[in-house]
Amino acid sequence: MPSPISATAPTRLAGTEPFFVVLNAGSGRDSADDKRAAIDEVWGKAGRRYEIRTVSDPGELPGAAEWAVGKAREHGGIVAAAGGDGTLNAVTQAVLGAGLPFAILPQGTFNYFGRTYGIPADTARAATALLDARIEPVQVGLLNGRAFLVNASLGLYPQLLEDREAYKQRYGRSRAVALFSGLITLLQQPRQLHLELVRDGATHRLRTPTLVVGNNALQLEQLGFDEVDTLKRGELVAMSPKPVGTLALYWMILLGALSRLGEAENVISFGFHRLIVQPRRSRGGRYKVAMDGEVSLLDAPLVFEISKHPLPLLVPRHVDPADRK
Repeated sequence: MPSPISATAPTRLAGTEPFFVVLNAGSGRDSADDKRAAIDEVWGKAGRRYEIRTVSDPGELPGAAEWAVGKAREHGGIVAAAGGDGTLNAVTQAVLGAGLPFAILPQGTFNYFGRTYGIPADTARAATALLDARIEPVQVGLLNGRAFLVNASLGLYPQLLEDREAYKQRYGRSRAVALFSGLITLLQQPRQLHLELVRDGATHRLRTPTLVVGNNALQLEQLGFDEVDTLKRGELVAMSPKPVGTLALYWMILLGALSRLGEAENVISFGFHRLIVQPRRSRGGRYKVAMDGEVSLLDAPLVFEISKHPLPLLVPRHVDPADRK
C-alpha cells in the first residue's frame, strides 16, 4: 500500500543524495553479484553513497521497500529499485506519496516502464545515468488503492501471466518464451467475464475474456492503440476484446505484434478517470487480477483510478533512442 505519510515530493536534486536500493536477485539475466559489481563500479568510482538490500524471495520485497523508504527519509536520500516491472511495482507501493525521489535500474523481460523514460536495461549504464538525472512526475494508476505503473487486468490476461511465469521457470526468461507460452494458453477456450462497468455515472455491460487497463504510452504504441494522448490528459485506458474464438485471439496476438491491435474490429478501448468494475454474476468475492505482471486476489468491486500523488521518477537528462526500443 502507499506510504501513510504524504509529503511534497522534491522537484530538483542536489546530486549528492544517497541511494537506498532494493535489488531483486531473480530479475534479469545477470546474477545479483554482477549487478552489485556494476553498481559498485559506477557509484563507488563517483564517490556516491549507497546501500543495497538484495532480495531473493519476492515475498521479501515489501519489507525491503519499507527499509529503503525509512533510510531515504532519515538521510534525505533516493529510493531505488533494481528488477523487473513487478519489482518496481512492489517498491512503488511503499514510496508513493512519501515525498521521496524514486530511481530504477530495469532488469525485466519487457521493461516497459524503464524503456518509456529511456532508462537503460544495462545496469552500469543505468547507474551512470542516475548520477546526473532530473525528476519527472509520473502518473500512477490505482486498483483498489494499490499502485500500478504499466497495466492492471482481470480475466484471461492474469492467466497468461501465470502460465508465462511457469514457462520461464522451465525454459528461461526471454520474449520468445513469453510469446510461446501465450499461444499455448490460448489453446484452451477462455471463459467469458460478464462485467458491469460504471464510468462517468453511466453503467455499461461488457462480455469479454479479459479487461486490461493501461497506464504506459510505450505499451499502447507497440500494440497499436491511438489513446497515447489520453494518458497525457491524466486518464487511464481500458482495452478489451469482444467474445471471440481461439483463432480470432491468435489473430489479435499477431496484430499486437505488428502494432495494429487497436485496428481490430473485435477490440474496444476508451479513456477514463475512474472506472468501477463489478462482475455481474456475483456480488462481493475475490477476483484474480494482475498488476505490472504480478498476480494477486482483490475484493470486488474493482475500482480503477489515478493516484493523486505522481511518482517523482529520476530520468536521464540525455536519452539514447535505442533504450526506448
